[in-house]
Amino acid sequence: MAFNLGPGEQIVFEGHPSWRAILAFYLQGLTITAVLVGLVILYGITIGDDVSDATVILVALVGIAITILIGFIKRVATRYTITNRRLHVKHGIVSREVQETRLERVQDVTYRQSALQRVLGIGDVDFDTAANDPTDFVFAGVAGPASVVERVHKATAEGRHSGLGDERDDTPPAP
Repeated sequence: MAFNLGPGEQIVFEGHPSWRAILAFYLQGLTITAVLVGLVILYGITIGDDVSDATVILVALVGIAITILIGFIKRVATRYTITNRRLHVKHGIVSREVQETRLERVQDVTYRQSALQRVLGIGDVDFDTAANDPTDFVFAGVAGPASVVERVHKATAEGRHSGLGDERDDTPPAP
């Protein structure tokens, strides 16, 4: 599904969580697969019947395929978009959760990286919005989080200089 842009609106950043952000999920899936393979072999030993190599290989391949497929779906089912006017986060394929706010409501943009995230070149970008907005906007596991923050700062500065968003904002300015 394409992102609908308003008149004069331009995409500043668009992406998904990095595949490196779900490495822990892949490791868990591979661990579960290894346990299942071990259980199949143990089952064959306990009943006194050899389990065929084909059965062991099939269980391993199915486990790996399911892990890769679910990880891929988790990654592509999340889309982050920043335009020169708004932030947009979409989660889900069948059921969907969408968060959106105007860029001018963003008061602060920060990013966090654990030691492992720094090594992997990923991080979480956190957008603090106006006090009346209870929604947290976090772009989790994005590659190059510093460049995402830089793009937001640039879009925010350009929006202030060009007056973008003023015609859409019907709330009075804060005192």
